[in-house]
Amino acid sequence: MCRNLSKYTLIFLFLALSGLIFLLRNIHTVENWNCHTISTLYQLQSRIQSSFIPVNLPTFYHNRTFCAHLGQKPSPEDEVEERYLLDSISWPGPPSHSSPPTLRQTSDPVHSLFAILPTKEGREWHVGDQLEALVQMHDFLGRPKRYGGDFLLARLHSPELGAGVAGRVVDHRNGFYSALFPLLWVGTAQVEVIMVHSSEAVAVLRRLREERPDRVFFKSLFRLGFLSETTVCNMCLPPDQHPLCNYTDLYTGEPWYCYKPKMLSCDTRINHAKGGYLKHLITNKEALLFQSGVNIKVQIHASGPDKISVLPRKDKVEEENSSINPEDTQLEASGYYYEDSWRPLGGVTMRQFNQSSAIAQCLQNKVINMYGDSTVRQWFEYLIAFVPELKEFNLHSPKNVGPFMAVDSTHNILLKYRCHGPPIRFTTVMSSELRYISNELDGLAGGANTVVVLSIWAHFSTFPVEVYIRRLRHIRRALVRLLDRAPETLVVIRSANLQALDQEVSLYNSDWYSLQLDMVLRAMFKGLNVLVVDAWQMTSAHHHPHALHPPPAIVKNMIDMLLSYVCPENTKSQ
Repeated sequence: MCRNLSKYTLIFLFLALSGLIFLLRNIHTVENWNCHTISTLYQLQSRIQSSFIPVNLPTFYHNRTFCAHLGQKPSPEDEVEERYLLDSISWPGPPSHSSPPTLRQTSDPVHSLFAILPTKEGREWHVGDQLEALVQMHDFLGRPKRYGGDFLLARLHSPELGAGVAGRVVDHRNGFYSALFPLLWVGTAQVEVIMVHSSEAVAVLRRLREERPDRVFFKSLFRLGFLSETTVCNMCLPPDQHPLCNYTDLYTGEPWYCYKPKMLSCDTRINHAKGGYLKHLITNKEALLFQSGVNIKVQIHASGPDKISVLPRKDKVEEENSSINPEDTQLEASGYYYEDSWRPLGGVTMRQFNQSSAIAQCLQNKVINMYGDSTVRQWFEYLIAFVPELKEFNLHSPKNVGPFMAVDSTHNILLKYRCHGPPIRFTTVMSSELRYISNELDGLAGGANTVVVLSIWAHFSTFPVEVYIRRLRHIRRALVRLLDRAPETLVVIRSANLQALDQEVSLYNSDWYSLQLDMVLRAMFKGLNVLVVDAWQMTSAHHHPHALHPPPAIVKNMIDMLLSYVCPENTKSQ
């Protein structure tokens, strides 16, 4: 018995010693196998977690200055400009109450009315006159409102003529509003007034913009070998919850941060993507202020006639005796539609580019650089679809993200599109493709054959306006440098436009946010040698429903406007 036991013991010891020797000789292989096994298991675990468990979102401090002053501190001159811009877009709000108003106390477009005011002389209407409609807002109980702050849109249009012009709304801050229109065509003209948001809803939107810039969150994938992690990113993140990866741009100082992965370094970031939209941002009581068909983009009806007949322009003698100042008749209108074609005011002649050959001839020998959001990418897509000679070069870029490039070798045309840097709510953008517009502009030589097209607004609606001002300031400085070294460079800016709204879209991308940003954009580029395609008025004046990406009929007019800048009427034959 003892002999057998000692025999088995010797065999066991021999096997154990052999295994130890094998392990020592192949330890590197085992370690490598172990690392890959752990990485694979961790990757599988991460995928399972990302499928069923949302990314941990930071607890955000409700501090209105939290985002605005990250990055480089503005100079005293920049602070003065910022204060001026913020004052210029200040919006009247409802009076402060001890408790929020009930829905019945808020503005109701159904109970509200407007009336067309007669001319001062009580005479007929003529082209060149000014039309005024007086709007009186009431609450859901039918009582007149005593304060302003409602967001109204006004349009004068003629369906039979395919005509339309955006009106200017003046808030008298007492429940009354004036909608002012220039009379620009002969025939019928019908007034349309829409309440986009009540003053009480605007107050909620303003609070969200200042206190919840995190309501759209972003994420980035970090990867090294088989190991990958996803973390939350944004322009501003609470720094005391997790270590941060700082991706602030070295040239502009534009801030961007991600939470540092637990097992990977910051330089393993692969991409950038929209993470999602935070829910439950408002109370049930506040949600009643954002009801489609009730108090979001609902038409206000007239108390009497809503149409007038416009006669031809008066002769010069009558015009001199009229009390209407001709300088006041345009009322800030940049143009109007007639026969569904946009007719700009202010000296630019709109050309019609109905044939692809006309576009190719206009863009011959040009390099067109488009930078911005999806609303200018829509222009790129229109051009390559309409002009068969423009062949898209496959850069293997993600769909709807880019960068994109198209070439017409016959006419020597190069068309390029690149999205702007973060914040950008696209599906997935590779980190290497995240570029700030100002840096891209600094890389352009410019010249008479260079066209720059910019559109940057839609992805900034969830941030305080100071963030947008800072971004435009960097772009403006880069444009000044570009125009200094190449004054013949053509720069065209596409403005913001109206879009379809429901409750969810309103909290993130309301037209009120877009209007505020658009006013800032126009003010900051005023006086610079840049041209504007007024997408705001082109969508406001048209009969098509509002859409973030306007329908082809409107886009065609925008492209015709762009090309009319590139190839003005007096040079079309050259």
